[in-house]
Amino acid sequence: MTTADDPARAEPPAPAVGVVVVAAGSGTRLGQPQPKAFVPVGGRTLLDRSLDAVFALAEPASVVIVAPASHLQEATAIAAHAAGAARDHVRVVAGGSTRQQSVQAGLAALPEQTELVLIHDAARALQTPEVFERVIARVRADGVGVVPALAVVDTIARRDAEHRVLEPVDRSDLAAIQTPQGFPFALYRAAIAEAAADHTDDTSVHRAAGHPVVVVEGDARGFKITTPWDLRRAEQLVGGERPALRTGIGIDVHAYDESAPLWLGGLHWPDEPGLAGHSDGDAISHALCDALLSAAGLGDIGSRFGVDDPRFADARGEVFLVATRELVREAGFDIVNVAVQVVARRPRFAPRRAEVEALLTRIVGAPVSVAATTTDGLGFTGRGEGVAAIATALLAASADPRAAEPRR
Repeated sequence: MTTADDPARAEPPAPAVGVVVVAAGSGTRLGQPQPKAFVPVGGRTLLDRSLDAVFALAEPASVVIVAPASHLQEATAIAAHAAGAARDHVRVVAGGSTRQQSVQAGLAALPEQTELVLIHDAARALQTPEVFERVIARVRADGVGVVPALAVVDTIARRDAEHRVLEPVDRSDLAAIQTPQGFPFALYRAAIAEAAADHTDDTSVHRAAGHPVVVVEGDARGFKITTPWDLRRAEQLVGGERPALRTGIGIDVHAYDESAPLWLGGLHWPDEPGLAGHSDGDAISHALCDALLSAAGLGDIGSRFGVDDPRFADARGEVFLVATRELVREAGFDIVNVAVQVVARRPRFAPRRAEVEALLTRIVGAPVSVAATTTDGLGFTGRGEGVAAIATALLAASADPRAAEPRR
């Protein structure tokens, strides 16, 4: 029996809504070395942010991302992260040499059962889910092409070749067009296949085929990020999502163990008692890890690298530091600096302070400063029973397009 003969084994129907996200533009005017959709804003790429509204829709959608051939792998990784459990309904395809060709490639990748399609520019990365929903509702209600738009508030004038103002234009009939633009799928697919000219706007394709297009209210946050000024504006808007700077604190304590070698600050200290612990007992490295994880909101060293994990038995501090550094970067942060205060009677720290700082700075990839003190004979450190280390870390929202903050 085939799947079609057995309803219990039939695959679920494809979503009625299809979304084509056009992310194949070069973005030359943005002044960035990578394609526009892969430029970061607040630690996340424009493509990643443009998918927020898509996956916030009230109903599931088939999503096709049209990316440059050179960035298909990166686009696929971004899409998988953004889609989460809905990743089975997401595809990434290569774009063409023009926008219209890219849109056609996206349409061809949608399921045949698609009823209506939204075409959205990744450059309008901050467009709201409410605008998407308005477009869907109007396409369904009237079977027409639908475009979100805003009223034009500036005075508009015509000018000649010499840049002289000729006359003002009545702006009451004008609108600033945004995306997503929505259409009945079958009508639009036929319209673009028969288009005699290459259009830079999706509504022009639909109108050229004789189909009406109507306007719904857009949103000011759906502006197109085209120039460096637009990018700065977007950075300011998303800056409220989380602080640009974050601090964290970490504390670690280990008792002396005369039978073990001493590893502290990533260095071996000959002729000194070691520190008891599941790994090498490096209190400085461990406190530093806790400070970084705390600042990034990622828990602590115990929850990330538990004592039950045999991979970390007797592991050196550098192993934990490298793993922590990568976790922090994956969470969307750059390490600005770390400061560590060591409290102990021994070893004598001053002669190797610069060596410790240089090593930890190299591992962490940011300045690390280390100071040492005693407690004048007070407490367990004063009695010479062990070592305590206190670390503070400062992080900044990352500008690395590979970094992505945890969302789901």
